[in-house]
Amino acid sequence: MSLMINQRSGVRYALILIGLVVLATLVMDFNGRMAELRRLTAEQSVVSEQLAGATATMQALQVQITQAASDAAVRDWAYNSHMVMPGDQPAIPLQPAGAITEPTLTPAPTPTEVSNLQAWWTLFTGPEQP
Repeated sequence: MSLMINQRSGVRYALILIGLVVLATLVMDFNGRMAELRRLTAEQSVVSEQLAGATATMQALQVQITQAASDAAVRDWAYNSHMVMPGDQPAIPLQPAGAITEPTLTPAPTPTEVSNLQAWWTLFTGPEQP
């Protein structure tokens, strides 16, 4: 009889141990899923902000496209590019008679002498910062 009681308690302990292992596995799985949920929630907020920025940019670009394609914008661009519409009289600015234009002279750069040591030093360390 005592042998049977010991077998029952051994089976009971084995079942309790198996139950604890299954419970620990379920808790670890639940913890992993909760961590994944937190990560995905944070990622969702970042992606939502990026989407809002991209949507605002798209709307601003659509407004610019609409403005650029308007007749007034095309007309302004054409006039600024010196184009004329049919029936317009183009105005060509001329210099007054007898006006002399003086060319603007740009001085030639003067080369500076650099020693070989300085040239090698600049080669290895890069140009000097002002």
